[in-house]
Amino acid sequence: MATLLGSESPCTGGKRRNCSSNIVTKFTASKITGQGFSRGTQLPGGLLQERDKRAKWHGIPTLLQKLYESSHPNSDLSHAHSFLKVLSSQLSMEAMSFVTEDRKTAQESTFPNTYTFDLFGGVDVNNICASVTTVNDDLVKDCLSVLYNCCICTEGVTKSLAARDDFVLFLFTLMTNKKTFLQTATLIEDILGVKKEMIQLEGIPNLSGLVQSFDQQQLANFCRILSVTISEPDVGNDDKHTLLAKNAQQKRNASPSRAEVNQVTLLNIPGFIERLCKLATRKVSEATGANFLQELEDWYTWLDNALVLDALMQMATEEAEQSSTESSDESSLATSPLRHRLPQSMKIVHEIMYKVEVLYVLCVLLMGRQRNQVHKMLAEFRLIPGLNNLFDKLIWRKYTASNHVVHGQNENCDCSPEISFKIQFLRLLQSFSDHHENKYLLLNSQELNELSAISMKANIPEVEALVNTDRSLVCDGKKGLLTRLLTVMKREPPDSSFRFWQARAVESFLRGATSYADQMFLLKRGLLEHILFCIIDSGCTSRDVLQSYFDLLGELMKFNIDAFKRFNKYVNTPEKFQTFLTQINSSLVDSNMLVRCIVLSLDRFESQTEDVKVVEVLSECCLLSYMARVENRLSFLFRLINIINVQTLTQENVSCLNTSLVILMLARRKAKLPFYLNALREKEYAEKYPGCLLNNFHNLLRFWQRHYLNKDKDSTCLENSSCIPFSYWKETVSVLLGSDRTSLCAIASYIDEPFMDLDKDLLED
Repeated sequence: MATLLGSESPCTGGKRRNCSSNIVTKFTASKITGQGFSRGTQLPGGLLQERDKRAKWHGIPTLLQKLYESSHPNSDLSHAHSFLKVLSSQLSMEAMSFVTEDRKTAQESTFPNTYTFDLFGGVDVNNICASVTTVNDDLVKDCLSVLYNCCICTEGVTKSLAARDDFVLFLFTLMTNKKTFLQTATLIEDILGVKKEMIQLEGIPNLSGLVQSFDQQQLANFCRILSVTISEPDVGNDDKHTLLAKNAQQKRNASPSRAEVNQVTLLNIPGFIERLCKLATRKVSEATGANFLQELEDWYTWLDNALVLDALMQMATEEAEQSSTESSDESSLATSPLRHRLPQSMKIVHEIMYKVEVLYVLCVLLMGRQRNQVHKMLAEFRLIPGLNNLFDKLIWRKYTASNHVVHGQNENCDCSPEISFKIQFLRLLQSFSDHHENKYLLLNSQELNELSAISMKANIPEVEALVNTDRSLVCDGKKGLLTRLLTVMKREPPDSSFRFWQARAVESFLRGATSYADQMFLLKRGLLEHILFCIIDSGCTSRDVLQSYFDLLGELMKFNIDAFKRFNKYVNTPEKFQTFLTQINSSLVDSNMLVRCIVLSLDRFESQTEDVKVVEVLSECCLLSYMARVENRLSFLFRLINIINVQTLTQENVSCLNTSLVILMLARRKAKLPFYLNALREKEYAEKYPGCLLNNFHNLLRFWQRHYLNKDKDSTCLENSSCIPFSYWKETVSVLLGSDRTSLCAIASYIDEPFMDLDKDLLED
């Protein structure tokens, strides 16, 4: 003992008072350095008992010592179980206080029992118990419960367990036992949440058999674990990462990420996607009573996740089984103490939280490299018609929204199950529709016929994707999913965060090659007037919502003369038009896609002067007249180039660069490119910063070449959205970057020699 506590006896002399402190200090040091005692249970039992009361250890070190001595494979594990139960009760009280308080303000020092348990090697002792799978299920459950309670209160325990790959893989094997599934899944979820390296699903023994053995309830909970394994590590808002940094990272990591490999592993499990579709679309009994929403909001504050709900439901079921042996009266469950604390809406909350997890997994898979394979399966298993049937009764039930809390657009926000469910649903629709021919599955047969009729009336061919749509896979009922979404979209409060996601979902239906029939389908349902009301008259101040509406308006109006006519009918006063322009000019990063739409549409309409309706709208529409004035186009061009540079380019603002290119490409078609470049030069000198604007633009275009010439998807999007061949995009950029200073179409010709190449080495490797 001298090496641990000093030369004097631990129980004599002046050091008696500091004995417990020395034990803690020395033992903590041994855990850090790896020298000395490996666990607290190696200390003499007498010493532990003597110092227990003064140190307020509550008998935990002594219990751990007894637990260790009785937990060997050949010992009587019933004794170990009795010690474990005592420990479990002490730790669970602290864990419960933690989950019912604000986790952000909780400190580990608030939980002395958990701290003492960890300090004296309780986690290691408990691992021995948890690894003995031949014992009864109750012992394994209590082992897992103790580990989970430690993880809740002490992050260091979670990280320590996460570092042990063998232990993590072992936990997955415990999921085959239904009696220990909940405890195992809960613990795995917490461990994977702090694990430094993402686990590889293919390393789990017999993963396919494991997943196929799950019932639907277990599979839904398993999705919580899967969400951590198939999502790229969260390092902040993706839109805020500079493209320079992202491109450099892609060069370093050319091979598929672990998340991508895990996605492939899941897709190779027979029946996996089909079962997820069934989970996402299964019906639940509709809640009754006016207090349902309030109950929901009250309960989500402490019911942390679907696993906690499962635990409560399981407890209620067990009580019901016990009661049935005494009485056949069903009311015995309803009057039991636990059931008295569970509201009638519990099953609805339960199902909603299941669906949140399932929709999240499906959404991630839809955005992955196997997108087309996933799309095919989701269509085959009728995910969209199933969601359509749930829309009114579960996804968007009718209730008063006056007290609705406005949440941000971050899908990971700490919000209620109801809100999370709606956001996940809208994100799924956005991913499903975006640039994919399966988007027409969001309609029903009558609505598809309506699209065909619109094309026939306009004397234009039907879109190939519409013709090829399998009508046995579309929505049922009087309305398709898209139409239902439009209906609720119009009812949302002006600043509701749902508006952002709703607009994104509808916009994704329109994205890609412009379809006149798709636009008219939505125009006939009053979408344009609704958008203009939100932008001009509703008083909406949310930049996120306004950006989503600008983008949607651009897709809705692009190349559509009827849309511009409707715009002019709604914006029928100078005051309204000025308000609209003020909203556009307040943030060009948010509105530049709409500016691009107007510029492209004007260019097309000016080539259709033989059409009487086009000529009429061109002469009357205030928006087209405004953009037709060259000084206004130049004003937009100046600002678009000036608000970005290579170092600050992100996925969110790179559209400003492409919009400026569209303006210059259209000018080049009309042999006016020198005029625009000279105007940029004059603007520089007028603002007394010669060379800055043009050098910045030159650097931006050099980056554009590196970024887009190696990315097929991005180039396809540019071509489809603008109806300008990508070859013309590339050619225009090459002309602008020409080194011949005698060329009137080269930027270099408009930068005076002293101000040339201010940032020459900006893009050098």
